[in-house]
Amino acid sequence: MITARAAATFEPVGRSVATARGFVRDTLQGWGLGDVVDDAVVLTSELVTNAVVHAGTAVEVLCLREEDSVRIEVVDRYPERELPLQDPGQQFASPDREGGRGLLLCAALATRWGADYTAADKRVWFRLALPERPVGTRTAGPALPDSALPVAETRVHVAVVQVDRGGAISSWNEDAQSLFGYPAEQVVGKPLTDLAAWPHTPGTGTGIAEALQLSRWEGSYGVRGSDGRTVPVYASHLRVRDSDGEPSTVCLLVRDHERAVLQSPLRAPAPDAASQQEGESAVDPFEVFIGSPPPDDLDGLLQRTVERARDMLDGDAAYLLLATDDETELEVRASTGLPSARQRFARVPVEAGSGRYGSARMPSVHEDLTIVPGAVPLLAGTGMRAVVTVPLKVEGRLTGSLGVATESPGRYSNEEALRLQFAADRIALAVERARLTELERLRRGSLSFLVEASDLLAGTLDRDQTLALMAQMTVPTLATWCAVYTVADQGSDPRLSYVLHEDEDRIDSLKALLAKVDPPDPVPTPGARVWTAPTDAAHSAALRTSLRNVVMGADGHGLAPGTSLATAAAVGGETVVLPLVARNRVIGMLTLGKPAEERFRQEILELAEDLSRRAALALDNARLYSERTAISQSLQRSLLPPELPEVTGGVEVEVIYRAAGEGNEVGGDFYDLFEIRDGTYGFAIGDVCGTGPEAAAVTGLARHALRLLAREGLGGPAVLERLNTAILDEGARSRFLTLLYGELRPQPDGSAELKVVCAGHPLPLRLRQDRSVEPAAEPQPLLGVLEDLELYEQTVVLEPGDVLLCVTDGVTERREGTRMLGDDGLVEVLTTCTGLTAGAVAARVMRAVERFASDAPSDDMAILAMRVPK
Repeated sequence: MITARAAATFEPVGRSVATARGFVRDTLQGWGLGDVVDDAVVLTSELVTNAVVHAGTAVEVLCLREEDSVRIEVVDRYPERELPLQDPGQQFASPDREGGRGLLLCAALATRWGADYTAADKRVWFRLALPERPVGTRTAGPALPDSALPVAETRVHVAVVQVDRGGAISSWNEDAQSLFGYPAEQVVGKPLTDLAAWPHTPGTGTGIAEALQLSRWEGSYGVRGSDGRTVPVYASHLRVRDSDGEPSTVCLLVRDHERAVLQSPLRAPAPDAASQQEGESAVDPFEVFIGSPPPDDLDGLLQRTVERARDMLDGDAAYLLLATDDETELEVRASTGLPSARQRFARVPVEAGSGRYGSARMPSVHEDLTIVPGAVPLLAGTGMRAVVTVPLKVEGRLTGSLGVATESPGRYSNEEALRLQFAADRIALAVERARLTELERLRRGSLSFLVEASDLLAGTLDRDQTLALMAQMTVPTLATWCAVYTVADQGSDPRLSYVLHEDEDRIDSLKALLAKVDPPDPVPTPGARVWTAPTDAAHSAALRTSLRNVVMGADGHGLAPGTSLATAAAVGGETVVLPLVARNRVIGMLTLGKPAEERFRQEILELAEDLSRRAALALDNARLYSERTAISQSLQRSLLPPELPEVTGGVEVEVIYRAAGEGNEVGGDFYDLFEIRDGTYGFAIGDVCGTGPEAAAVTGLARHALRLLAREGLGGPAVLERLNTAILDEGARSRFLTLLYGELRPQPDGSAELKVVCAGHPLPLRLRQDRSVEPAAEPQPLLGVLEDLELYEQTVVLEPGDVLLCVTDGVTERREGTRMLGDDGLVEVLTTCTGLTAGAVAARVMRAVERFASDAPSDDMAILAMRVPK
């Protein structure tokens, strides 16, 4: 059921959009629907813009109040216009683009929406659900002491004046007579406009006649009394209709200093009446221009400012720029009537030329921009002909610039410049306060971002991971896409190392595009510099794709608009390059980009510069660590034996080696298997005290000495005694060493003979076919401690199917809390290996060791298994 209705028709001109917004706002406020006003105004603005700007027709706006919702219909005279439905496969360059945005917003904000077509018009409608309100108090204020209450006369007079459809007074009560001195019979039938003294205040575009036609209005004006003096009043107008449907307006009037009796709680409190002189109006110029309550956020305040400035001078467009900290540039922060996506965050110099008209510090009027091309770069290509600009100043310091433009030349003069300057002076301080508040918020966010970034970058020394972190921290927080170039050494060309886009489907095409573009020059100059090569390449590729589609599309073999067009939209905005400088050398470049028609904010560029300095140092640290690790691993690999030789006679030999510590390939444990002479092989497994490079040095000494001495024909005891002497000769660098050394000789009968010397090492274990396990040698003194050693060798014969297992103490001393695997645990594992190959035995032992504890091993481990096949 429709309980209220309001309609208005607007001409196909740009200023109709603002008028339609005001009509919807006033209507819904008059109906008490303040909760849905903002959404309704936004949607109406977009739909009316589509009609009067894009379709170019007159438009009718209809507001319908229903029981639980409000329905707004926008009717234009262009029924052929298609709905811009969003195809899941369609890609939009930016949600800020003008075309088709209204219906997408309807889908996002409205409870329901739709479009109805007839032969003569198209009707787009949307419905907003009304919030449920509890029955009871609408507004209330706290109890106040008497001294804090508003001041009023002993007898408060509330004049009730009713005005008919034509604006004539139809009712005049006794309080009205007391306030203004006219008896009812003297004023009934006369227009209220004959008595009202309407204030001509900048920003006020509504007269008393227009105010009486609004569904609800509240504000200040004057009423001329019978004595000729003007009585300042505060008024609340409400448009009503009687049972026959005849409309009229009820006006409640009180003395202006008694405005608290009628004033809406949403408005700012009136000034203390004691500070005002009799007959003065309490109108706040800032409130008149911006409206009450003013927006809390900077963007909202700036947008409200440009809209009011445009309406005040009846312009087609308006824009507001804020000055940078050094006052050398101005940055576009809000605009209306202009392609905002293209203009937002664009920067222009404060001093664009000599003289008054080239400086943003002075008001200026351009009657026709075609006479002076390029005088206002922001308006190039927009169709604007006349423009007036004024500075925003706080305590003599330039903080911004406000401009209003129109498509008609000669529209503005110094009079409009003075009116606009008056308004700019009223809002400059509020804008500066909001800007500083936003700047403080951004700085806090930037500090938090940089702290988190530093922690992440410091948490890794891997070069590839550092590159990935750099990109992931910038996308999408700072930019839409990012590319990192690295410079290997001074004089080498930059190389594209990492590419990231907020849309993963765009990464490959972006990478292909950048691969075809010459990389930016590795210039060490700090700060961000603009790089146009990706945008130019993307546009060229898009043009070639479009031409191929046009030429080849007629015969059905054309190429569909794809990668080139989408990539052009993805990288078509501003692109900047920041050098990555570490230790006085350029090691790479961080490239950030925006999609088509978007620019970077100055604060974002400053934050990106801070991030690039931290990222450069982290990347260089990762490079140095990688180089050091590569050198270390190369040296360590030289300590490992080459591939194990194939033993004659079919004897199976398997080795598993694990070095403890990140980046270590060789530690204190070592192994070796080598051929001494035909049919005889030497094998060794040992453990140097400690881990790391120092232990690895003794490992190399021991392995090479064993091979050299054994091939000289020395027996096992003599080999180990000479090795002991070599270790002691190292002096302070010496480390004691446990070593199991033996010689293996396969026998013609299928067995194998081993001569073993166990110098302080865990004893080798022999597994027989009957699953019995026994030590295969006796313990003897370790090496590197005593000068005179008397060692002896023992002979062991492995029958077919027998296994000899040799391990280092990293296996037997594997711990989980107070538990240790130990010799008994190793024997228990080995008894389950009967019938397994040497490789399977070594693997089963290693799995048992790893599963014994949840923590990573803290000691080096080596396992040597030999098996004589059956």
